Amino acid sequence: MRRLELIDQALFNRIALSHRPFGAGSKVGRSLWRLSHAADHGKLWFGAAAVLGAVGGRTGRRAALRGVSALALASWTANVAAKQLTRRPRPLLDPVPVARRLLRQPITTSFPSGHSASAAAFATAVAIESPAAAAVMAPVALAVGVSRVYTGAHHPSDVLAGFALGSAIAVLTLRWWPRSSHLRPPAGPARRSAPALAEGAGLSVVVNSGSGSGALTAGDPEDTAAELRALLPLADVRLCGPEDDLPALLAEAADRAAAADGALGVCGGDGSVNLAAGLAVERDLPLAVFPGGTLNHFALDLGIEDFEATAAAVTTGSACGVDLGVAADDTGQRYFLNTFSLGVYPELVKLRESLEDRLGKWPALAVATARVLVNGEPVTVRAGGRERQLWLLFAGNGAYDPPGFAPTHRTGLADGLLDVRVVDGSRPFARTRLATAFLSGTLARSRVYHAARLRGLDLDALGDADRLAVDGESVPATGALRLAKSRRALTVYRPAAN
Repeated sequence: MRRLELIDQALFNRIALSHRPFGAGSKVGRSLWRLSHAADHGKLWFGAAAVLGAVGGRTGRRAALRGVSALALASWTANVAAKQLTRRPRPLLDPVPVARRLLRQPITTSFPSGHSASAAAFATAVAIESPAAAAVMAPVALAVGVSRVYTGAHHPSDVLAGFALGSAIAVLTLRWWPRSSHLRPPAGPARRSAPALAEGAGLSVVVNSGSGSGALTAGDPEDTAAELRALLPLADVRLCGPEDDLPALLAEAADRAAAADGALGVCGGDGSVNLAAGLAVERDLPLAVFPGGTLNHFALDLGIEDFEATAAAVTTGSACGVDLGVAADDTGQRYFLNTFSLGVYPELVKLRESLEDRLGKWPALAVATARVLVNGEPVTVRAGGRERQLWLLFAGNGAYDPPGFAPTHRTGLADGLLDVRVVDGSRPFARTRLATAFLSGTLARSRVYHAARLRGLDLDALGDADRLAVDGESVPATGALRLAKSRRALTVYRPAAN
């Protein structure tokens, strides 16, 4: 151990005393000094995540989200847990030229390097989703680690340990969030007959301009509508603007489609698709889904990644039947294509929506999540004749993977079952136990978590659970609740290759 410390100190001194290429006045030296400051508090990586999310498409957004998640875990592990255990002093700055030193010297202990752990976590997590983006991130992450030794903030071994820790945590995210390229392809729902609409004749489409970035061309709804008209020149494509009533426009589009013996189409996110699906199944119309939201869960579970895929299915009449979930309470019946939930998640959605106009969707989601985790309380419902406290009740329309409380994708859309997952709020320290089990990958054995595949679920009374979340939209609720599958399947256009 003593020999390793001597080698560590000798390497630190050699870098500190070197003039080429690390001289304080050299371009490399100035760049390293600025890079070390840019990485403070993760600013460099949050900026990189914003760029990836804005220009990288779906892959870029997944890479950004995984990168930020891994960075947060690595930063906490390095700066809070590991440093408290090791308490290694910072290097002596005597051999480091004054011009190289940081403006404010760190006051925390030295081992491992938090900057290096965050850098490696972000770069490795990005590499999991996008090797092309990682080719840019990896050299920057390496340079951040070098900069910490260059400025005298860390020993070389601190940086190497930080790199190892951050990379390991990024890989650990695969335990609860599978890589998109490793997801099993969705099981093929039964093929159903649907009219082949040459050039879109008889198709009535509504484009929701209020949806997320998704597949919208350059983020401009007018361009999106123009692209759809180019793909399907005989389709009736109409834009729903900020002042328009989306449910009313979809209802009018359904009327036109029914009169033409055609199909209803929608371009938007999962909330928009939910509205269109209810109208389509009630009027026995096939539905064409053009992915135009931020995440597009339903479209992607069907294997639809772009407008061209849907357009090809519409013109050839390739379609399938999928289940529709139903949530019925005293206020009425609501369909869900993806998920239903009650407990803390509907409160999170409501809070996110209240912040979204001021902060933007993703920052609002982060703030809302933090507030709910700190201030949220379980809801009390009545089921089976007794009261139960729940942090969360989740019901998926079909079986979701992976197991555990991090559902990301479905391998079947017409299995007749609800994927029900419950977090019990009656046990002591339920929130802490849930988080620990989730991060350690032992959720399936946690006593606060329960999962089952059911054909239906009844709650005698919702108690103080006054809101529900249906396909990500928060809605009011009251009285008894019945979760089940609709007796009528939804016909959706889907490419034949899938």
